[in-house]
Amino acid sequence: MNRKIRIGSRDSVLAVRQAQIVMETVSRKYPEIEFELVMIKTTGDKLLDRKLDEIGGKGLFIKELEQSLADGSIDIAVHSYKDMPYEDTPGLPVVALSERESPYDALILPEGMSEQDMSKPVGSSSLRRTIQFGKLHKGCEFKPIRGNVPTRLSKLDNGEYSALILAQAGLNRLSLQNRISRIFTADEMIPSASQGILAVQGRQGEDYSFLEGFHDVKSEIVSKGERGYLKALGSNCASPVAVYGRLKNNELLLSGMYVDACGNDFTGKVSGEADKAEFLGERLANHLKSRSEER
Repeated sequence: MNRKIRIGSRDSVLAVRQAQIVMETVSRKYPEIEFELVMIKTTGDKLLDRKLDEIGGKGLFIKELEQSLADGSIDIAVHSYKDMPYEDTPGLPVVALSERESPYDALILPEGMSEQDMSKPVGSSSLRRTIQFGKLHKGCEFKPIRGNVPTRLSKLDNGEYSALILAQAGLNRLSLQNRISRIFTADEMIPSASQGILAVQGRQGEDYSFLEGFHDVKSEIVSKGERGYLKALGSNCASPVAVYGRLKNNELLLSGMYVDACGNDFTGKVSGEADKAEFLGERLANHLKSRSEER
């Protein structure tokens, strides 16, 4: 196989590293493939002074990449799967998923500070995280924070925040594990759907056989359940919902959080056969919605 692959990525440090992970994995099996990294600034990266839910949600991190795919400027695009809406864009399917990195959220504190010192705001733009962390630390204040990971850490170190809440996967990929003060369990903070999984998006009808060794079947199964949950709720990527699936032999265990229109939050779990993953996600969503209606 001799070909050149143009791989599209956001221009953040983390996004570039994630694209490199795809390139490195494929190159081990197909060293003859030449990759060209094409960095694209997305709307979500440009509008850093406003909350995501005010400007269209996390889908704004993929819009320009999809345009480049559609017009042929790039051959594949690499995304954090949690940033992608649950419905595929017509003609631009997800063609491979990575093995899942840590799905969990992490707390980052300034050096020498303890978790008990929350005199300044906690940095997070995620309603999912603030709702769940607020239960662990009653009365703490939250302040939105945007920008790439190094920028956020710099703001923390400069004294603007008491703590940050970030995805552990991103910190791991940037070799910043030393900054982690605490990793939340899924019982403490249910992750975002498909958190820790990379998605490779392509064009309908193209040959992507070179990605067969990259694609992870376990990630595909758990994502079907997690994204089936989002679909049943009608939630976009910015909605304050959470869901986490894990495989145990041939059984899929799903945990979820749902916040209704009145601001009441509900959590629950379901389990069943892994080959019915999407149905299980739908079942969990309906269970939590029914609890809300009964309240």
